[in-house]
Amino acid sequence: MVLVIDVGNTNIVLGVYKDDKIIADWRLSTNSERSADEYGIMVAQLFMMNNLNIKEVKGIIISSVVPNTMYSLERMIVKYFNQQAVVVGPGVKTGINIKYDNPKEVGADRIVNAVAVNELYKKSAIIIDFGTATTYCALTKQGDYLGGTICPGIKISAEALFQRAAKLPRIELVKPAGVICKNTVSSMQAGVVYGYIGQVDYIVSKMKKEMKQYCDDEPIVIATGGYAKMIADEAECIDIVNPYLTLEGLRIIYNKNKE
Repeated sequence: MVLVIDVGNTNIVLGVYKDDKIIADWRLSTNSERSADEYGIMVAQLFMMNNLNIKEVKGIIISSVVPNTMYSLERMIVKYFNQQAVVVGPGVKTGINIKYDNPKEVGADRIVNAVAVNELYKKSAIIIDFGTATTYCALTKQGDYLGGTICPGIKISAEALFQRAAKLPRIELVKPAGVICKNTVSSMQAGVVYGYIGQVDYIVSKMKKEMKQYCDDEPIVIATGGYAKMIADEAECIDIVNPYLTLEGLRIIYNKNKE
């Protein structure tokens, strides 16, 4: 078995693969205050609840955009799994050619998603990851990572509205029936959700135009992340929703580096 771990600003997502098939996945809140033992106990309990043997894990890979968590996680892996993890970063084989001005600036999660799309779909693509921040990444079918756009995540947008406007309440992020709303909560939900859908369609449309000089095929649009399905139900541009895209990318990178 292989354990893959994606550390995001809000959640840590873990997946267990056996023979390249995912057999379990979990989501923990990201907390840089947790010790190695706290992480170890939590992961061990998750394995037990799913009738999985922690001793059968033969390899571990981590991608992280939260450096403060890495010390505890790496110590946990050494103590509880008795091995060293592959950490996505410089020196790790990905098969992706990063065209950023400074390739080291590209978040590990964006690279991992690009690896998954390049391996699984073999087409030029626009990858949208709806996380704490929403990222848009442009990728050619040859594996050239062209760059992209970073926006505040939909949850950040809703929270900012609550925090900065004195009379507006905190809202649940659900899609109302329309945009002509008759109460404050629905009006806020419509503004945040439908406004975000409009943002997605516009950015993707503009990105497709800019990609024509690099691609001889029409890019497919692949979405992942917690709010991907809600946005994809209304957005006109999204072709595929893959909730396991980042975990798949980690599995693929592990296989490229396991020797």
